[in-house]
Amino acid sequence: MHTDASPKFHTVFAIWPGMTHLDFTGPHQVLSRLPGSVTTVASPAGGAVEADGLTFGGTEKIADVRSCDLLCVPGGIGATKMGQDRAFTGEIRRLALGARYVTSVCTGSLILGAAGLLKGRRAACHWAFAELLPIFGAIHDPARVARDGNIITGGGVTAGIDFAFTVLAEIAGPEFAQTVQLGLEYAPAPPFDSGRPELAPPEIRERYEVTRVKSLAARREEAMAAAAMMG
Repeated sequence: MHTDASPKFHTVFAIWPGMTHLDFTGPHQVLSRLPGSVTTVASPAGGAVEADGLTFGGTEKIADVRSCDLLCVPGGIGATKMGQDRAFTGEIRRLALGARYVTSVCTGSLILGAAGLLKGRRAACHWAFAELLPIFGAIHDPARVARDGNIITGGGVTAGIDFAFTVLAEIAGPEFAQTVQLGLEYAPAPPFDSGRPELAPPEIRERYEVTRVKSLAARREEAMAAAAMMG
């Protein structure tokens, strides 16, 4: 726990245009409660960032962020395309190499991979695109929250909330994390048991698979291009 005389624990969310906003807002809601901390929202160009129907304003330019204790990268359908942005992945790598915790949610792990941070490491990812992780030398961990050393990653979208509480407990202790959980009334009770491919009814899985297959080829091509750019 930091005292008033100690430097504040610095969390940086590295967001990007077109991301899935719940990958960011869920963890932000939880991790911004960390005592003795400051949270920065950064993006490639700074300013306003459009994200899946919402626009977030006032972000800092990521190149202007000197360092952080915890770096979190959200995902989205455009993650593999962002992996080809050498300026952005370069800043991700720079911040990650000095951070205590390197984290992601959903396909944000593909951006960590494109930054060269997951070679030989286990990582979670949205199940629909997890097969792309080995392109970056990573090992897919199917857990909802996966940890490999200082790398902590969450699975698809809503797993970001479980991920955030896991990280909060790691830093501030389980009792504090549970207190925040109670305050946020985080007690999931989904109306359908269809949130994982092994749980969803066959007809629902088949319907989603049509969408997944349509986008997977392009995502794979983008991921391979991003991996080639890593050298």
